[in-house]
Amino acid sequence: MSELEHRIAVNVKTEYLPEQSSPQDLRFVFAYHISITNQGEHRTRLLTRHWVITDGEARTEEVRGDGVIGEQPSIAAGETYQYSSGAVLKTPVGSMHGSYGMIDDSGQHFDAPIPAFRLAVPRMLH
Repeated sequence: MSELEHRIAVNVKTEYLPEQSSPQDLRFVFAYHISITNQGEHRTRLLTRHWVITDGEARTEEVRGDGVIGEQPSIAAGETYQYSSGAVLKTPVGSMHGSYGMIDDSGQHFDAPIPAFRLAVPRMLH
Protein backbone atom coordinates (compact mmCIF):
# COMPACT_ATOMS: atom_id res chain seq x y z
CA MET A 1 0.00 0.00 0.00
CA SER A 2 1.14 3.50 -0.67
CA GLU A 3 1.91 6.13 1.93
CA LEU A 4 -1.15 8.10 0.76
CA GLU A 5 -3.45 5.33 1.90
CA HIS A 6 -2.44 5.86 5.54
CA ARG A 7 -2.65 9.59 6.08
CA ILE A 8 -3.69 10.28 9.65
CA ALA A 9 -3.70 13.91 10.83
CA VAL A 10 -3.44 14.45 14.59
CA ASN A 11 -4.27 17.89 16.00
CA VAL A 12 -3.96 18.79 19.66
CA LYS A 13 -5.25 21.61 21.85
CA THR A 14 -4.06 21.85 25.45
CA GLU A 15 -5.23 23.63 28.57
CA TYR A 16 -3.92 24.06 32.09
CA LEU A 17 -6.33 22.99 34.84
CA PRO A 18 -5.57 25.27 37.82
CA GLU A 19 -8.45 23.89 39.90
CA GLN A 20 -6.84 20.40 39.82
CA SER A 21 -3.26 21.64 40.18
CA SER A 22 -1.24 22.34 43.29
CA PRO A 23 1.95 24.25 42.36
CA GLN A 24 3.23 24.21 45.96
CA ASP A 25 3.11 20.39 45.75
CA LEU A 26 4.70 20.37 42.28
CA ARG A 27 1.46 19.13 40.70
CA PHE A 28 0.55 20.75 37.38
CA VAL A 29 -2.48 19.22 35.65
CA PHE A 30 -3.16 19.63 31.94
CA ALA A 31 -5.94 18.50 29.64
CA TYR A 32 -5.34 17.75 25.99
CA HIS A 33 -8.02 17.53 23.34
CA ILE A 34 -7.13 15.43 20.31
CA SER A 35 -8.68 15.24 16.85
CA ILE A 36 -7.61 12.29 14.69
CA THR A 37 -8.61 12.69 11.05
CA ASN A 38 -8.34 9.83 8.60
CA GLN A 39 -7.17 11.54 5.39
CA GLY A 40 -6.35 8.19 3.81
CA GLU A 41 -8.30 5.91 1.54
CA HIS A 42 -9.24 3.14 3.99
CA ARG A 43 -11.11 2.79 7.27
CA THR A 44 -8.62 2.47 10.11
CA ARG A 45 -8.86 1.39 13.71
CA LEU A 46 -6.78 2.82 16.53
CA LEU A 47 -5.42 -0.15 18.49
CA THR A 48 -2.70 1.23 20.76
CA ARG A 49 -1.12 4.43 22.03
CA HIS A 50 2.47 5.31 22.90
CA TRP A 51 3.24 8.58 24.67
CA VAL A 52 6.55 10.14 25.63
CA ILE A 53 5.92 12.77 28.31
CA THR A 54 8.78 15.10 29.24
CA ASP A 55 8.65 17.67 32.03
CA GLY A 56 10.60 20.92 32.32
CA GLU A 57 13.51 19.17 34.03
CA ALA A 58 13.89 16.63 31.18
CA ARG A 59 12.35 13.78 33.22
CA THR A 60 10.70 11.44 30.73
CA GLU A 61 7.87 8.98 31.21
CA GLU A 62 6.64 6.57 28.56
CA VAL A 63 3.06 5.35 28.50
CA ARG A 64 1.86 2.48 26.33
CA GLY A 65 -1.57 0.94 26.25
CA ASP A 66 -4.54 -0.26 24.31
CA GLY A 67 -6.70 2.34 22.61
CA VAL A 68 -7.56 5.73 24.04
CA ILE A 69 -9.95 6.50 26.93
CA GLY A 70 -11.04 2.84 26.93
CA GLU A 71 -11.91 2.80 23.24
CA GLN A 72 -10.36 1.44 20.05
CA PRO A 73 -12.22 3.64 17.59
CA SER A 74 -12.72 2.81 13.95
CA ILE A 75 -12.32 5.89 11.75
CA ALA A 76 -13.70 5.86 8.21
CA ALA A 77 -11.88 7.63 5.39
CA GLY A 78 -12.61 11.36 5.70
CA GLU A 79 -13.89 11.10 9.27
CA THR A 80 -12.52 12.58 12.51
CA TYR A 81 -12.46 11.02 15.97
CA GLN A 82 -12.07 13.31 18.98
CA TYR A 83 -11.28 12.66 22.62
CA SER A 84 -9.87 14.40 25.68
CA SER A 85 -7.45 13.17 28.31
CA GLY A 86 -4.92 14.59 30.70
CA ALA A 87 -1.40 14.58 32.09
CA VAL A 88 0.13 15.55 35.42
CA LEU A 89 3.61 17.09 35.50
CA LYS A 90 5.94 18.10 38.35
CA THR A 91 6.91 21.28 36.47
CA PRO A 92 4.80 24.10 34.96
CA VAL A 93 6.09 23.35 31.45
CA GLY A 94 6.56 20.11 29.53
CA SER A 95 5.84 18.37 26.26
CA MET A 96 4.33 15.22 24.83
CA HIS A 97 4.66 13.27 21.60
CA GLY A 98 4.12 9.72 20.48
CA SER A 99 2.22 7.51 18.08
CA TYR A 100 -0.96 5.55 17.59
CA GLY A 101 -0.77 1.94 16.47
CA MET A 102 -3.36 1.57 13.73
CA ILE A 103 -4.71 -1.19 11.49
CA ASP A 104 -6.51 -0.60 8.20
CA ASP A 105 -9.47 -2.57 6.86
CA SER A 106 -7.15 -4.88 4.90
CA GLY A 107 -5.30 -5.88 8.08
CA GLN A 108 -2.16 -3.81 7.51
CA HIS A 109 -0.63 -2.36 10.70
CA PHE A 110 0.97 1.08 10.68
CA ASP A 111 1.95 3.84 13.12
CA ALA A 112 0.40 7.30 13.02
CA PRO A 113 2.82 9.82 14.57
CA ILE A 114 1.58 12.31 17.17
CA PRO A 115 3.59 15.51 16.70
CA ALA A 116 5.18 17.06 19.78
CA PHE A 117 3.06 19.58 21.65
CA ARG A 118 3.75 21.77 24.66
CA LEU A 119 2.04 21.73 28.03
CA ALA A 120 2.51 25.06 29.79
CA VAL A 121 0.93 27.06 32.57
CA PRO A 122 -0.26 30.35 31.00
CA ARG A 123 2.25 33.18 31.24
CA MET A 124 5.09 30.75 32.07
CA LEU A 125 6.58 31.04 28.59
CA HIS A 126 7.59 34.25 26.85
